[in-house]
Formats: sequence, structure tokens, C-alpha cells
Amino acid sequence: MDEVGTVIHLAKSGRLIIKVDRFIKPGTILLDSKGRKLAKVTELIGPVKSPYATAIPLTKRIEGAIGTRVKIFPELKKGVRDG
Repeated sequence: MDEVGTVIHLAKSGRLIIKVDRFIKPGTILLDSKGRKLAKVTELIGPVKSPYATAIPLTKRIEGAIGTRVKIFPELKKGVRDG
């Protein structure tokens, strides 16, 4: 599994804010450190060189996810662009 970012905040809207290391397509499923589905990316926001993603949680254990790294499956890597 490839790490793509860090969960930094739970917005009032209920969405997770993730500081991403690279471009991620909306619709990409993010996984926690144990490989469980955590959230689905809805949009990218912020500057192109330092993007953030908003994501809809797919689990109730979001509070514990803040500060953790998120990953994607290698076969889903076509939704990610390096650089």
C-alpha cells in the first residue's frame, strides 16, 4: 500500500481534511494503517504544489484517525499522480 497523506482535521461538515503528498483523483478510497477503508476523496483544495483533500468518512472511527497516515492500494494507483 502506498501512503498518500495525513489526516489533519475533522471539519464541522463531518468531512476529513487530509494533507496529501500528491494528486489524488476524487472518488479514490483511502485506507487506514491497517488497510481498512477510512474515507472517500470528494475534492482537492488549496494550492497545486501543496494540496489538501476533503473526504467523506466511511467509518465511525474517525476521531482516532486524526494525525495518522492514509494509504491507497497499489492497483488503485492510477488515481494518483506523483509530483
